[in-house]
Amino acid sequence: MTEVNKRKMLVEKRAMRFSFLGSAAFVAAELISFFWTGAHTILMDCIFDGMDLILIGPFMVLIPFLYRPETERHPYGYSQFESLFIILKYSALLVVCAGTIVDNIRLIQSGGHLVNAGDVAAFELFVMAGCLAVLFALHTLSKKYSSQIIQSELYAWKLDTVTSCGIAIAFLLQIALEHTELAWVAPYMDPLVAIVLTGLLLVEPVKEICENVRELLLFSAPSETVDHVREIAAPEVAKYGAEITFLEVVQTGRKTWIEIYVREKSDTVSVRQLAEATRSIREKLSGDFDQYCVEVVPDVEAAPEEERYPQEKTYAEHLPEREAV
Repeated sequence: MTEVNKRKMLVEKRAMRFSFLGSAAFVAAELISFFWTGAHTILMDCIFDGMDLILIGPFMVLIPFLYRPETERHPYGYSQFESLFIILKYSALLVVCAGTIVDNIRLIQSGGHLVNAGDVAAFELFVMAGCLAVLFALHTLSKKYSSQIIQSELYAWKLDTVTSCGIAIAFLLQIALEHTELAWVAPYMDPLVAIVLTGLLLVEPVKEICENVRELLLFSAPSETVDHVREIAAPEVAKYGAEITFLEVVQTGRKTWIEIYVREKSDTVSVRQLAEATRSIREKLSGDFDQYCVEVVPDVEAAPEEERYPQEKTYAEHLPEREAV
């Protein structure tokens, strides 16, 4: 493992450990607050954070494997394990979110329930302040190195910050409505906020599952990524009189595999020229991908049939010769 990868791994481990400890503290606080207030909104937040906490642990064990080099036995390394892990993580969160929505719909149908809006709002403001502190610390660590997993943790803490603020505002609004004609809304405020909040949380799991299933199946990267690679690579191979015949860009986890098939009209491109083109393309893509592999390969299948098999003739071409004999 290179020194650069060692530093990246240490930063990632530190970030994940910090996120794990922060999540553990908030899950404990949310669980205590739920038993104190009986608020389903807090319970939903606790379950969401708890599922994330459970899944952070195994991934911390997986991190060192993501930096191991590719081998004949594992030609893609362990990158696909990252995609598989994210699918499992967000699938579990998706199930939890769906179950939470169903439970709160039943609660509304049964007449809702009252909670101490002041206690819930105060607790959520406290959680928001804590989330901001953790978010700031993670953001500082991500300046040194930012992987897909660190970005997902940053997103989760941003989401926690925003949702805590939204919950606090909702229950402060309930307090303001207590002595008005809309006071009847109070029993439904907790389950309604929980449903809206859970619905918003459903977007990220669905998006991440679709994206990582595509990566796990080794489908092509998004067209924008492929076009960007083509824009960088085409001028570099053109320096040697070659053109791109086929471009393959596959992303799996944090690793991107780029294979560029080229053909030169006079078929004189050398191994040295291919190596120089590969090195130049790799340098120009260095700021666009985390871990990536670039290969420039001569496309032997791209040559016209008459160039690939000049010695072969069809039966019709041989016929005049046979008749002359």
